[in-house]
Order: sequence, then structure tokens, then C-alpha cells
Amino acid sequence: MSTEHFVRAPYGRRCGKKVTFPRGVISVTDVALPLLIAIPIVAAVLPLTAGLYRDAVGWPIAAVTTTALVPLAGLLGQTVLSEGRIRYALGGWTPPQGIELVADELSVAVVLMVAVISLAVLAFTRTQGPRRNSFYSGYLLLTGGLMGMALTGDLFNLFVFLEIVGLTTYALVAADRSGASAYASLKYLIVGTVGASLYLVGVGYVFIATGTLNMLDLQEAMAAVGYGDPLLQTGYAFIAAGFALKIAIFPVHSWQPDAYQRAPDGVTMYIAALVSTTAAYALLRVTYTVFTVEFLQANEAITTALLIVAAISIVIGSGLSVIQSDLKRMFAYSSVAQFGMIVAAVALANRTALLGGIVHLVGHGIMKVGLFLAIGLLATGYGVRTVGDLASLARSAPFTAGGFAVLGLALVGIPPSVGFVGKWYIALGAVEGGATGIAVVVIVSTLLTLAYVARIIEKLYFAGGSAGTEPLLDDDTGETPAAVAADGAGVGTGSGDGATPVTADSSVSPAAPVTDAPFIPLVPDRVPAAGLLVLVVTAAVVVGLGFGGLTFETLFEPFFARVFPWVWAWAYLRSRPQLRPQRYPTLRHSGRRSSS
Repeated sequence: MSTEHFVRAPYGRRCGKKVTFPRGVISVTDVALPLLIAIPIVAAVLPLTAGLYRDAVGWPIAAVTTTALVPLAGLLGQTVLSEGRIRYALGGWTPPQGIELVADELSVAVVLMVAVISLAVLAFTRTQGPRRNSFYSGYLLLTGGLMGMALTGDLFNLFVFLEIVGLTTYALVAADRSGASAYASLKYLIVGTVGASLYLVGVGYVFIATGTLNMLDLQEAMAAVGYGDPLLQTGYAFIAAGFALKIAIFPVHSWQPDAYQRAPDGVTMYIAALVSTTAAYALLRVTYTVFTVEFLQANEAITTALLIVAAISIVIGSGLSVIQSDLKRMFAYSSVAQFGMIVAAVALANRTALLGGIVHLVGHGIMKVGLFLAIGLLATGYGVRTVGDLASLARSAPFTAGGFAVLGLALVGIPPSVGFVGKWYIALGAVEGGATGIAVVVIVSTLLTLAYVARIIEKLYFAGGSAGTEPLLDDDTGETPAAVAADGAGVGTGSGDGATPVTADSSVSPAAPVTDAPFIPLVPDRVPAAGLLVLVVTAAVVVGLGFGGLTFETLFEPFFARVFPWVWAWAYLRSRPQLRPQRYPTLRHSGRRSSS
């Protein structure tokens, strides 16, 4: 008996060539793709089942499952980087009739991010919850759905995983069972359902035009139909609109601030880092792997519309962040702006901008899990939720405040950080593509991001003032403490006219730790130790990735060679000029394939 499947092949050869192996010869790497999806989805049943016999088994099951995903994702990544794209046909049914899973350099980056962040978030939920077994069933199901979105090679199968992600996220947002979180979840459910429906309608148009749903098969089918076909244009419009709702691009972003603010801290960390990020990845994947860059070049109206929407989202999202006082809402609106940059990178349709979009996609996910982790840690240890509550908190929580500040500056794009690398390539790609306005918008957004991050840093480190400053106003009376004392309120060291005013230096003190705040030996921060460790590591990773500009180019070069084959050919011929006159006399570096 033999097993037929798609196997890995070195880049440059025919990836996906069907071969026959004797039973038992398939390696772990060959089945890593289905295992990364199947393991968390199957394990999602265990917390509910085991919960019938024993309480509090959800976290250990989730921890074991996500821990197993990390080395499996690492093995897949190593294989893809060394040998090229992997294609796996489910059930032996080869595409386009069957469903296949595909791992390349881009999808592996998302898979690794999902695996690592899923494990990191569990370090926080271990002590801060939610603790119900049902929560961890949803958590694992969401993880499996995200893995499926990253690895699927079929448009309809992508819809299935998109719905798994959506339904589980709606439930997790309302995990604390409060009225506010239930309202936020309902709002998210309505908007998310509309988004998924629009995507499905778009897929229907594409299927009518081409007769296939396999992503790689669609490339050839669309070229045969013609990129100006109205069905394809309409299909892409619906797909992009559906993803805009899922990503939370202005003006269809209204679900995101409520969902982020009202969800439990552990849930906010997870969905802010991965859910919208994976939806943005799906938009990038469908645009460049299914519709291809030729479609964007043939439909300038579509790319112009995407750029306009992205630019508005960048500016409005950054502006709304500046006026927020609640920390979670502030960074929720920040995501609206950051994902606007990624959409702009997709629409620019050139290699430099796309590299920036991919780097910013990964970097944003890492930065947001760290930022919301810092917010959760400070809320756990000190009960702070707003910018005003942060006053002088760096004195009593220096490590948490330091990690918070580093991640905030990375979000601004201060070098060296991954935030700088992503924004730099997007702005540079905009200039190269003649869209200077997008570069200007990125710079304006960076300045606005600096404005609200600077507010946080100022509160953390410089809110104490100095002796001899003007007395603060009393919150209840609106008068200075000395005036209140003169009226007989008894504020100060004496009574009546002899009361001593309280200056800004002595009145502004760090928030006191909450009752039963965690304690770490030799560390002043009253926050959970595991969460603090993850925060410090995340801040270090964000800075370390800032030195990887050239490394990113090397890692994603095979992906770009498939997406922009004429650019790769032009670079190849430029390095070998003796070949060009004889074989490719008309090849030009024009951004389009040569007619020859």
C-alpha cells in the first residue's frame, strides 16, 4: 500500500510534485502542517471532557498543547528555509479537486508567531485567568483556527478557519461574563459576521469566474480569464471589504476598542497580537498569491481606493489614540493605524513596501502582546487602567515600566526596533512607487504615536514634579489643600490657617500595590513573575529584531521571487549581462513582466 501526498522540494524545482512513497516512510516534517492544525483543535475537547471529572484542568492541557506546537513550528520553519515551499494534500486528494496546506516563508513566520505568543499568553493567564475549563477549550480552538488560516491553500477552507477564529473570539471576549464584555462581544459578532459574509460572497464571484478555489491553481485561471474581468474585480472588492472588517480598518473599526477594553486582560493580549494580524496576513496572501501583483497593476482604481482607505485609517487611528485616557482603548485605536500601514503596503504593490508590510505585520503582533501584557501586569499589581493612574509608577515597578516604555518607543518606530524597520521599508516603498503621500502619512502617524507614548512615559517617570511647585487642586472641592484647610477641613500638618500646603512633589506618589499583589524576591515590581519575565523577553526581542533589516530580506527572498518573478529575473540578468542580449533583449525593470 502506498501513500500519495505533496512533499517538500528545493526552491527552484517543481514544488508540489506528486510522488509515491511506501507506507511508513513519511517524515514528521511532511505531516507537520496538518498536525499544527489538528493538535490544538482536537485538544480543545479535552478541557471540557476532563472538566466533568476534575476542576482546573484547562490550563495544564493548554500549556502542554501549545508547548508541543512550538518545536513543531520551529521544525517546519527550518525545513522551509532550507528546502523551500511545502505542499500537503489532505486525504490524498490532490488539488485543485482536493484541499491542500501550504507552508512557505511568509506562512511560517505567522505560524511561529502564533505558536510562541500562544504559549507566552498562558504565562499570564496561569495566575490572572480566566480559569474556567471552557475558556481554555476556546483558547485552543482559536489557536487551531489561526494555524489553519496561516497554512491553508484553499479560499473556501480559509473561510472555514476564519469562522472558527471569529466564533471562538466572540466567546472569549465575553469570558468574564460581565454585561460590558457581553455587549462588546455582541458588537464584534455582528460586525465579524458581516465581514465573513462579504468574504464568502467574494469567493463565490471568484469561483464563478474561474471554476476553482485552490490558491495556486487560481493564479493560472485568473491569467486565462483576464485581470480586467468584472467578476474578478467584484470578487476582490468583496474579499477586501470583508477583511477590512476583520482587521478593523477605519471606518469599520468600531468593534475593536470595545472588544479590547472589555475583554479580560489575557484575552486582549491574545486577540490584539494575533486575530487581526492573521486576518491582515490573509489579505496579503489572497492579494499576492491568488490575485497576484498583475491584478493590482491592471486595476489601478482598486489600488487607489485601498491606499485612500489605508491613509485615512492611519491618520484617524493615530489621532483617536492621542485623545484616549484608557490604556487598552488607546492601543486599540493604535492598531487601527498600524494595520492601515500594512494595508497600504499591500496596495503599493512593490517589493520594498511589501517587505515593510510583512516586517510590520510580525513586529506589530510582538509589540502588541508586550504592550497589553504590561497593561495587564500593572492592573494586576497596582490596579491601574488609565494614563493618569501611571503617575510615578516607575518608582515602584521599574522593570515593568521599563518594558512598557521600550515597547512603546518601538511602536513609535525609534531605532533600533522592529517598528522602525517596518515603517522605514513601507515609507521607502511608497516613495519608490510614486505614492509620496503615503510616506508623509506614515511620518505624521509616527509623530502622533510619539505624542501618546510620550504621555505614558512622562507619567511613569516624570509625574512627581519638584518641591516648591504650585499646589495641586483638591479633586472634590477644586481648591488648593491649603484653602480647604483654612475652611476647617483639617488638611495638612496643623489646623486652620497654620495648615501646610501639599505640593506636587509630595502629593503625587506611585499607586500602592493592591491587596494580595504578587511578590517577587529581590524585585520591587509587585507583579506576577512569569508575566514580568515574558515582558522583559518581548522587549528584548523587539529591539533585537530591529537589527535584522538585511536578514528579513534574505529570509523572504524566495517568497518575493514567486510574487515578483520579473524583478528576480531582472536582478539575475543584471548580475550576468552576457545572457541578456541573446535571450532577453526586451527585458526591462519596469515593474511588469516583459512581453517577450
